[in-house]
Amino acid sequence: MVRPYSDPENSPSARLAGAARSPAGLRLVVPIPRLTLSERRMLLALVDALVLNVGLLSALALRFDYAFSLHSLAASPRYPLLLTVLWFVWSSFFDCYDLPSSSDASQSVWRTFRASLAASLTYLAIPYLSPPFLVSRSTALTFVLLATASVPLWRLVYASVLAQPAFQRRVLIVGAGRSGSELARLLSATAAKGNPYAGSGYVAVGFVDDDPAKAGAMVEGLPVLGNRTALNPLVNDYRVDLIALAITHAFEVRPELLQGLLGLRERGYSLIPMTELYEQITGRVPVNHAGGSLHVVLPLQDSPTRRIFGWIKRLGDILFALAGLAVAGVLSPLVALANALTSPGPLFYRQQRVGRHGSPFTVVKFRSMVPNAEADSGAVWAADHDARITPVGRLLRRSRLDELPQCWNVLRGEMSLIGPRPERPEFVAELVRQVPYYQARHAVRPGITGWAQVRYRYGSSVDDARIKLEYDLYYVKHQGVYVELSILAKTAAVMLGRRGR
Repeated sequence: MVRPYSDPENSPSARLAGAARSPAGLRLVVPIPRLTLSERRMLLALVDALVLNVGLLSALALRFDYAFSLHSLAASPRYPLLLTVLWFVWSSFFDCYDLPSSSDASQSVWRTFRASLAASLTYLAIPYLSPPFLVSRSTALTFVLLATASVPLWRLVYASVLAQPAFQRRVLIVGAGRSGSELARLLSATAAKGNPYAGSGYVAVGFVDDDPAKAGAMVEGLPVLGNRTALNPLVNDYRVDLIALAITHAFEVRPELLQGLLGLRERGYSLIPMTELYEQITGRVPVNHAGGSLHVVLPLQDSPTRRIFGWIKRLGDILFALAGLAVAGVLSPLVALANALTSPGPLFYRQQRVGRHGSPFTVVKFRSMVPNAEADSGAVWAADHDARITPVGRLLRRSRLDELPQCWNVLRGEMSLIGPRPERPEFVAELVRQVPYYQARHAVRPGITGWAQVRYRYGSSVDDARIKLEYDLYYVKHQGVYVELSILAKTAAVMLGRRGR
């Protein structure tokens, strides 16, 4: 929405500039470190590990002298190293590095308290992991108290200070069209408490656009500050850290604008496409703003690193499938008995799904619905509180145990442990017509769990399918060890918390 804009001196963007003025009218700029998303996560991780290990050292120093404690830990570096590893395992489980949650003081303190308590107790429970002189109950209790107090206290400082607007990167958006408006909505939302993207570390100051009709107007609550000729003064006046290019097509970039952007790049300013910034903040690929740029949606080259990762991933899939089939074999008689008592019918449920490169295959699951659930209705989306789900099936779905027989599909190479969830051919045919780039999710093997599954609720509409596609394509573009481990940790949390459906 565009509306006239006036009084730039008192605008939100002018106030966001945050630079004080002396009585003589001179601008006094106080440099404040403004961190990127990756820098924020790195800062959190480093200080978390440091604070936790300082707690260990302090607990030992209270019983022994400081020099002895420091020497003991330095002589056996495995003790602080293993404590750090345990912390990262539990912090991943409790999602302690989700930036929106880390920017909310109550959520951050509660999550890190549970993670530090779990890490410290696990550390003490395994003798090899912890120093032998922690056997004293008073020393062990002191360590647990320090761990569960120090990390949440540091996170409270982060949420109260470093997550505030003064420390967020300031973004100038080039282009106030559809893509620019979408980015403005996203960046405005990042400042709203309770928004899923709050605390991303970015704040928009306004637009640059050459359309005379938009000059001095408000677009999505942000002012159009000027045209391309105002780029240089604007980045100085508003202390811009990042210039987001919300220009869908290359022919929209006029030579004068290109020259101005190149000049800013030479001066050290960071430039980023709107689609890339959108990905960083949301963990999704904005398919509606990709235009005809296929590289926005998919990696266009198969690099040696991706090939090696693919081999390692396949080996891990095989090992997981063998272990999963063993567990499924143990559970099968129990599930069969429970189904026989509550909803007689077959143990397994088989259904056609679309796999890699669009090839159909038959997926195998523990039956969780009444027999012939779609005999009258045909293929329909699953719904909340679906009456077709049996009591045993609801328990299986909440714990995700109904997925275990799919280990057979993984072993056959039709699926992977991690990847986009395979959809039914009927739904795929409909979604390909309505959702841009939907077929791109078939570039990799479908998975039992995936980025979309741990980041978004169950989908029951075309709009849900589009959002889940954006998550799936993010996984396809960025799959690697870190993303895989993150998905596994979140999946474990979902299973133990019985948050499936």
